[in-house]
Amino acid sequence: DGSFCLAMLAFAATVKQVLSTATTPTVLASIPLVTFDGEKATTHEFVELNDPVMGGRSSGTWSVMPTFGVMDGEVVDVPSLQAPGFIKAAADGAFPDAASASAGALELEVRSTTPQYAGFRVSLAAGAVAPPYSCAGGGSIPLSRGCYKAKFSVPAGDGWHAVSVPFASFSDLWSPATGEHTKECSEDASACLTAKKLSSLQRVELWAEGAVGKVHLELKSVSAVPAAPHPNSTPLLTVSSPAALAAAAAPAAATTASRTATRPPAPFGTCSGAVQKQLRFGISGREQPTVPVPLPATESLAEAVCCDNRTVAYAEPRFLYQAPDIALYSRLDAGVTTFYDSVCGLPLFRAPLNRSLAAFKADTDEHGWPSFRTAEVVAANVVTDVKSGLVSSRCGTHLGSYLPDGAGPRWCMDLSCIAGSPAGSPASQGTAVTAAA
Repeated sequence: DGSFCLAMLAFAATVKQVLSTATTPTVLASIPLVTFDGEKATTHEFVELNDPVMGGRSSGTWSVMPTFGVMDGEVVDVPSLQAPGFIKAAADGAFPDAASASAGALELEVRSTTPQYAGFRVSLAAGAVAPPYSCAGGGSIPLSRGCYKAKFSVPAGDGWHAVSVPFASFSDLWSPATGEHTKECSEDASACLTAKKLSSLQRVELWAEGAVGKVHLELKSVSAVPAAPHPNSTPLLTVSSPAALAAAAAPAAATTASRTATRPPAPFGTCSGAVQKQLRFGISGREQPTVPVPLPATESLAEAVCCDNRTVAYAEPRFLYQAPDIALYSRLDAGVTTFYDSVCGLPLFRAPLNRSLAAFKADTDEHGWPSFRTAEVVAANVVTDVKSGLVSSRCGTHLGSYLPDGAGPRWCMDLSCIAGSPAGSPASQGTAVTAAA
């Protein structure tokens, strides 16, 4: 294992040099993307996000010095998975057009007191419908293409280092469990970070992932830097791939009107009945069990996450509620929304209560799953094991995790498991249970 500390002074994309017809090439300037000097176009607010898996213990902080940012923390194994978690810092916003650097590299001006840490990564979101969701799914779940990730390492030494990460080494097909690429750009053109994508970047992320250890990384800048031409080369032409761009968007989830509800086979099934056929918030459209556990393809996401004990250590994809086919916030009721058990239809949570809708959204966005406070819990129907962190309903449906924070008790739920209709309604399916008021 190891510790890591990474400080970032700047983030930049390398611009490709364009040669004239003469023998002397014309070199294009690098394009600053992230700096910490107060420049409006390149100053962005980074937010620290820690490993959200149930029981995850990786922790980190992001702070800003006068001229650089600092990511500091430690990545440890998730006890339930016996595998490393992660920490990351992410910034959303409008970034300068870096298309002219597509043949070049991303250049990080960094230094670190933990250069031995082996899990540094950087990701760029472009063309993503919901960047946080894409940067949690890595193209492995529906509609999560558009977050391009690559590894980098930091040389030892006290001074600042310009670390070059070729754009050709990025891919938006990677495992959310390990961060490793599932396909390289060289293997699948649709996974490549093209000039068109670089023209409209949406999000920049720094990761410490896939390796345990302390981390200290300082970042001074991020830039896009053009590729240097050979002195005797002929003029270069930058070519984008519209076909690859079109392929990057995953097809929308299929409709489920004809699908028959199933249940995990004994002895793995834990629910009192079958998952309702017509789940709310678009959840019924998620027909595949997108969790890192081998399961029958016949199980839907809700059946896998809410009713199959083989997945108890896992959750639905982070930021699923932001996916374009879900868009939870646009589907909430006026005032207070009641969330019902996806199997038996018991009322489980009502939100927002004793706080504003904006506060509910901020809590949810901070964690990546719908998050509820004490006043919003229908206590008679929700069973919370504060020792293990497991949360289930009175009728046996697994709901998510109990993860208290500095503000007090917090229930972080899988939307898939609280997307049902009231028991007895035409849309409900599952075991009849007398609901608590």
